Amino acid sequence: MDIRNVVVIGSGCAGHTAALYTARANLKPLVIEGHEPGGQLSLTTLVENFPGFPEGIQGPELIANMRKQAERFGAEYQLAHVTAADLSKRPFTLQVGKNTIQTQTLIIASGASARWLGLPSEQALIGHGVSSCATCDGFFFSGKEIAVIGGGDSAMEEALFLTRFATKVTLIHRRDEFRASKIMLDRAQKHDKIKFLTNTLVEDVLDASKKEVTGLKLRNLRSGAITDFPTSAMFLGIGHIPNAKIFEGQLDADQDGYLKTTNYVFTKVPGVYACGDVQDRRYRQAITAAGSGCMAALEVEKFLEDSGH
Repeated sequence: MDIRNVVVIGSGCAGHTAALYTARANLKPLVIEGHEPGGQLSLTTLVENFPGFPEGIQGPELIANMRKQAERFGAEYQLAHVTAADLSKRPFTLQVGKNTIQTQTLIIASGASARWLGLPSEQALIGHGVSSCATCDGFFFSGKEIAVIGGGDSAMEEALFLTRFATKVTLIHRRDEFRASKIMLDRAQKHDKIKFLTNTLVEDVLDASKKEVTGLKLRNLRSGAITDFPTSAMFLGIGHIPNAKIFEGQLDADQDGYLKTTNYVFTKVPGVYACGDVQDRRYRQAITAAGSGCMAALEVEKFLEDSGH
């Protein structure tokens, strides 16, 4: 069986950057695209905070450019999903669909998936007023009213950040208790632009036929009353799920499943590196993911050189 120098799992900013660097080092990387090719950027419309694009660039276009650049230097892409991995001995073994792939090194750039409410109308309006990233999309709703869904720290953070742009931010939570830390909750409750709607569930997002968010259909869980709530945008602050389940028991993860790394990208298994949102719960930006993808690639190069490949 052919043993690869390096396999990259994931095809968001981190994966494509790792592919570009390892390809230019002539390591002929294989990129397994995963179940969400392009990662979270493929769900974003305009990206205005990626350096080098003064007018902004569409998320899917930025991802397509990165991929083309990596392919130009010999990166190989496979549209598939890694279902199992054995990191107990080198070469490492990956189960990819029906095939088994062996590799000397592994870069895990499998990202994190935003938690969604799971409403068809919500999915139809992603990028048109429904967002899971305040730092990406808040600016587009300057001077408007915005709703944030959630009750943890990430919801409070999103709400506080969005007060820079919005005239009013309504935080909608299905319970009347909050998971958020006291300091974050206090900060949000003291802010004059943030209002709270508790014991409330989003039943529907309006209006998919207009291709923009005009309001939410809300149900009060105490009274059962259903109301239409006008708003220009809905931001999800209910967290992310890191795509790292297949490494359970082989790599260290925190309580939420994010892979733990030392010195930026090292896992506890020599030759296995993790980068991007699968290990970064703090910044979660396209540019930081790309940066850590570069770090992982440079470590792979060094590791293969040191072990005589």
